[in-house]
Amino acid sequence: MITLKNVTLRRGTKVLLDKTSVTLNPGEKVGLVGRNGAGKSSLFAVLNGTLHEDSGEFSIPSQWRMSQVAQDMPETEQSATDFVVEGDTVLLAAQDEVTAAEASDDGMRMAHAYMALHDAGAHDAAARAQALILGLGFGVAELDRPVNSFSGGWRMRLQLARALMCPSDLLLLDEPTNHLDLDALVWLEAWLKNYAGTLVVISHDREFLDAITNVTLHIDHGTLVRYGGNYSKFEDMRAEQMLLQQAAHARQQEKVAHLQKFIDRFKAKASKAKQAQSRVKALERMEKIAPVLADAEFQFEFKAPLSMPNPMLVLTNGRFGYPPADDAPVDAKPTVIVQNINRTVLAGQRIGILGANGQGKSTLVKTIAGALAPIGGEIIPGKGLNIGYFSQQELDVLRPAETPLEHMIRLVRDTPASMRPSAMDCREQGLRNFLGTFNFSGDMVKQAVGSMSGGEKARLVLCMIVWQRPNFLLLDEPTNHLDLATREALSVALNEFEGSAMLVSHDRALLRSVCDEFWLVSRGGMTDFDGDLDDYQIYLLEEAKRQREAASGRQVA
Repeated sequence: MITLKNVTLRRGTKVLLDKTSVTLNPGEKVGLVGRNGAGKSSLFAVLNGTLHEDSGEFSIPSQWRMSQVAQDMPETEQSATDFVVEGDTVLLAAQDEVTAAEASDDGMRMAHAYMALHDAGAHDAAARAQALILGLGFGVAELDRPVNSFSGGWRMRLQLARALMCPSDLLLLDEPTNHLDLDALVWLEAWLKNYAGTLVVISHDREFLDAITNVTLHIDHGTLVRYGGNYSKFEDMRAEQMLLQQAAHARQQEKVAHLQKFIDRFKAKASKAKQAQSRVKALERMEKIAPVLADAEFQFEFKAPLSMPNPMLVLTNGRFGYPPADDAPVDAKPTVIVQNINRTVLAGQRIGILGANGQGKSTLVKTIAGALAPIGGEIIPGKGLNIGYFSQQELDVLRPAETPLEHMIRLVRDTPASMRPSAMDCREQGLRNFLGTFNFSGDMVKQAVGSMSGGEKARLVLCMIVWQRPNFLLLDEPTNHLDLATREALSVALNEFEGSAMLVSHDRALLRSVCDEFWLVSRGGMTDFDGDLDDYQIYLLEEAKRQREAASGRQVA
């Protein structure tokens, strides 16, 4: 087992752990949670041996094999398959021993080496690696592509596959879902449920934690508190503790009342549709953990839109995709991803966009946002349409060399006078005050965006969107770098938002609590998805099985 006894851990002058004790048992699947900066990654560093406790005792079985995702961006011409196979350290050691044994001309040593190589799974190593790669969303045609030919997010998926390939007794995963689509996330959950070793995972995805963990370890004010159960169970127990421990002070009661108001409003208007009922359950859960939400240090809201066109926009015979590359031949044709799109977005609609990886979800959102031109058809905006767009890649809308204050000043300059807030809110002090509501205060307003964390960049994009008072929100994976408290704040804000919203996300808790209906992007088109997210997970698993069988058929042929 893993034991920490009266452990103190400091980073610089900050005390992260203060004489705290906890025990983790073999085979447990542990969710490590706590506010940003509480010390989660530092505790990981203690577990993997790169950081040592300042005092107290830390022990881990010496024979345990450990695996974790390398954080460096791989640079290699190796194929994806070969790169992931090399994650199997037991297999590599066995191969090295075979080479050494053959060079020694020792028959007994060679016999033992060949047997160890067989026991290490040399005969099916490539197949095991490819199963991991395909499960994480790659196509069959990409198995032999060089690692260097993939973008950064896909290379990090290969690093994850490499970590899963490594035989281990302890698996450490720090935000493993950040670069995954929902289909890859569902696959990863299934894989981790079957993992036989001890798992410790840091994640801000509540449904992911609920699905795979049976212990929650909370870092709170320098103390490690162990809770039996997944994240939702932890929230329930913590809410009960807070109700017992906290006085009913005015600030908390005001927030709880605010939450209760919108929960009651949306529960009252929900239809009997399966998706709407799923949303009601999510809101009821939010009601149950109101004390936890009220204790969160970060909250925000979308102000009422200046206008509310109905319909918001109309898509007619839409054909969306990408134009030919700049160096393509003159007669090259654009790449069409989705087509025959005929849809109307009405005022107040809450739409979740579903679809397996690569089907065109982001292409659809980018085109509606105007970041891509439609290849064919029309996008007809309603009069006064004002889109707030959150790109999956924050730097598509941020400038690394500029500060948050410079971003806001440029935003004021680029916004038509008729759509700006009051003149006072557009002055520098007003912009500083507004940035402060998103936790950008003091020197942070003049810090270059390029030096900020992913969570800080995401908060700045949200800040800029809220300032514009949009009536239609287009959000493409908005939670990738947000901690759990900020995700809850976003969920509350979206539920209070009076306009329309279209959301692409692998955060199922957010989709459940916000969306009243789902559109499925699949096989080059788009249809209504009549089920809820539980039905969608079944659909994804069946679709993955269908694709595997089709790929197997092609290989046999």
